[in-house]
Amino acid sequence: MAVTMRRRQRAPGRTFWAILAVPAVVWLAVFFVVPFYTVLAISGGYLNPFLQEPVAVWNPLQWSAANLDSLMRDITGAGAFIGPIVARTLVYVVAASVLSLLIGYPAAYFVARFAGRRKGLFLLLLIAPFWISYMMRMLAWIDLLQTGGYINRLLSLVGISPVNWLGGESVTVILGLAYGYIPYLILVLYAGLDRIDPRLIEAGRDLGLGRVRTFLRVTLPLSRQPILTGMLITVLPMLGDYFTNQMLSGTASTSMLGNVIDGQLETPGLQGQGAVLSMMMLTVLLVPMLYYVIATNRSSREAVS
Repeated sequence: MAVTMRRRQRAPGRTFWAILAVPAVVWLAVFFVVPFYTVLAISGGYLNPFLQEPVAVWNPLQWSAANLDSLMRDITGAGAFIGPIVARTLVYVVAASVLSLLIGYPAAYFVARFAGRRKGLFLLLLIAPFWISYMMRMLAWIDLLQTGGYINRLLSLVGISPVNWLGGESVTVILGLAYGYIPYLILVLYAGLDRIDPRLIEAGRDLGLGRVRTFLRVTLPLSRQPILTGMLITVLPMLGDYFTNQMLSGTASTSMLGNVIDGQLETPGLQGQGAVLSMMMLTVLLVPMLYYVIATNRSSREAVS
């Protein structure tokens, strides 16, 4: 009893942990809260007609809806052009995320279940793409897909004429998105699959289930939370991605929502609309994030109970 009391006295209190959290709180305040409020101030501000520059309004009571009205005309008005881009972005993201899951889940499952003593080697190979910058990986794809690249050379060997992969092909952008973000998905899926108790799988086999039915009845339901986490990690950055399309296509026919925001922020007089569109996109992305938090808390309570 006395030993337990001494250990409790030595245990750090709330003040100690609060002091440890101060650097993180300051970091978030400086590099997240301040820029976030700056975007809000610009979106609620007005345009300097002489300099064609946005003027931030820091008082929320003085915010204007002029930038929002202009943006809504571009989305739903007679000359709207953002609406089709939003639909195209959703199609690209859904296709790329499904493709990433179809490729990433078997890879993560193999490493978690069948890699054995070579698990570390396979994990090293999965993490290796993180050591190369995203831009360098996209440049490598350009070398592969250009007119005289290796892909067209292989197609020419079987009698297929060269394809202009970098000339505004939707499939190129989708493949580029999947290639760029699939390592994040694989690592999350592996972490979840590796934590599944093998005894649960063995119990399914002992009850007479075959390999396929054991996977569908045991493994897949237990990996639902890792799938949700991995899809969230990949889908959210895909929705705001503009660099992949810019590198692998660069044409208006494949523009995504991130390209629109990037173009507005770089165009004099449209920075306010770009700020509003960024905030609207952030608001939409909060929905899956809140769903993920609620689903995670529910799963934690079910595991404890």
